[in-house]
Amino acid sequence: MPSGPTCSMNMLWNTQIEDTCIVFRSWHISSTAAFVFSCAAVVGLGVLYEWLRAAQRTLDRRIAAALRAQGKGKAAVRLAGPEGVGSVSGRDSPEIESEEAGLLTGSLVPKARVGTPLPFSARLSRAILYGASVFLSFFLMLVFMTYNAYLILATVVGAALGHYIFSSHMDIDAVLANGVDGKGMACH
Repeated sequence: MPSGPTCSMNMLWNTQIEDTCIVFRSWHISSTAAFVFSCAAVVGLGVLYEWLRAAQRTLDRRIAAALRAQGKGKAAVRLAGPEGVGSVSGRDSPEIESEEAGLLTGSLVPKARVGTPLPFSARLSRAILYGASVFLSFFLMLVFMTYNAYLILATVVGAALGHYIFSSHMDIDAVLANGVDGKGMACH
């Protein structure tokens, strides 16, 4: 009884081309041409991931500009004591916002909320882009976990190419003030 081609699952570094399955059993590589096409698709997914990250930054800038135009963003909303800050343990440093304050007093201390509340449409747009980028990052992680050297290279090339294309500008002041801008190739 012929069983046909099967997916090979390697848990070690490999360079296997045929009978490699990428994430799904249905994405079964049966020829060198299919493997080359699959590597190109993985490069494309890496570029797409970097585009999503750039789209998130662009959307955040647009939302911030719109909120600033409405006169918002000047004051921070803080959940703290009556004077705004306080010392639970008697030390001079304000710690009402810290998690330790609740441990020292036995009471629940709400976390401080800094920033401007976002309208529903802005929150929804940000959540959709974030969810898509998390999904794609985990998908690329699964591709990476095939331990196939060519697919790993395709993932890295896609991320590097996407970063080159979509990160052509740098906010020098933000980098110098806050350290590194954004995050590297991480799952999310």
